Amino acid sequence: MARRLASISVDLDSLPHYCRIHGLPESLLDTRARGLVYTTAVPRLRQLLAEVGVPGTFFAIGEDVAADAGAGAALRSAHEAGVEVASHSFSHDYALTRRSPESIREDLRRADEVLEAATGVRPVGFRAPGYTLNAALYAATVERGYRYGSSAFPAVPYYTAKAAVMGSLALLGRPSRAVLDSPRVLLAPRTPYRPDPARPYQRGSGAVLELPMAVTPGVRFPFIGTFALTLPLPAIRIAYRSLQGDTFFNLELHAADVLDAQDGIPPELVRQQRDLRVPVAHKLERLRLLFGWLKSDYDVVTLRDAASHLALTV
Repeated sequence: MARRLASISVDLDSLPHYCRIHGLPESLLDTRARGLVYTTAVPRLRQLLAEVGVPGTFFAIGEDVAADAGAGAALRSAHEAGVEVASHSFSHDYALTRRSPESIREDLRRADEVLEAATGVRPVGFRAPGYTLNAALYAATVERGYRYGSSAFPAVPYYTAKAAVMGSLALLGRPSRAVLDSPRVLLAPRTPYRPDPARPYQRGSGAVLELPMAVTPGVRFPFIGTFALTLPLPAIRIAYRSLQGDTFFNLELHAADVLDAQDGIPPELVRQQRDLRVPVAHKLERLRLLFGWLKSDYDVVTLRDAASHLALTV
C-alpha cells in the first residue's frame, strides 16, 4: 500500500498584500499592523504545530523579510525548530507571470538570497504569488534548482469567486492588484505531477515536481484555510472525506488565518476580508481539529520531504 502523506503549509503574506487585493490604500496600516504576520501569526502557528506534534512549511516573501529584521529572526527560529522555509517570491507581485523572463529570474534569485541569509539554507520549494503559474515562471523554478513547486490550485469555486470579486472592485473604481489566472488551471491535475514545461498545468516531464493544493474530486472544492475556517464543520467533514482516496493531502493556509480584528487590523480591511471577522480562538480550535485529522490519517511531513518521497513515484 502506498504511503499516505500530508503537508501543512502557510503563506506568510503580510497585510499590505491584502490591501492590494482589495484595492485599499496601504496607508491604512500602521507599523504594528504591517508586522503582525511575524510578531503575532508566526508564533501562534508554531505553537499550534508543536501542540499537535506535526511539522510545517512556511512560504516567506523576500521583500517582507528584507524590510524587517524581526521577520528574519522569526524565520531563523522557525527553521531551527524544524519548520521548512520556502520561497513565495521576493516581491509577491501578482503579475509576476506577466514580467519578462529576466525579471522573473531576478525576483526568484533575490528571494532565495534573502531567505538563505535568514535561515542559512537555500529554499528548495516555491509557491507563486496568487497561485499563478506559466511557462516562464516554471522555467525560472527549474533554473533555480527547486525540488518542488506548489502553485497549482485547480479550484473551480475559488476561480469563479475571485473573478466576481475582481469585477465588482473594478466597477467600484477600486481595482484589485490581483491577477486572474488562465482558465487552463481548472483542468490541472489535482494530485502531484511533473509539468509540461511549456504548459505547466498539464502533465509532462518537467524537472520540478508540482504539488497542487487540496481540492476535492468532481466539483474541485478548495480545501484551504480560508474555507475550512469559515464554513460549517459538517461541510468540512464531507469535503475532507472526499479526499481520503488521495495518497497526498496538501493543506494550504495563510498567516491571516490565525489573526482577527482584535489584533489591531484596520476595520476597512476587516470589512473586506471576511475571515478576519472570525475570532482567533475559533480559528485555532478549528485548525487544531484539522491538524489532528491529518495526523491520524496521514504521515504529516514538510513539503520538502513529501517532494523527496513523491519524486520516486510520479
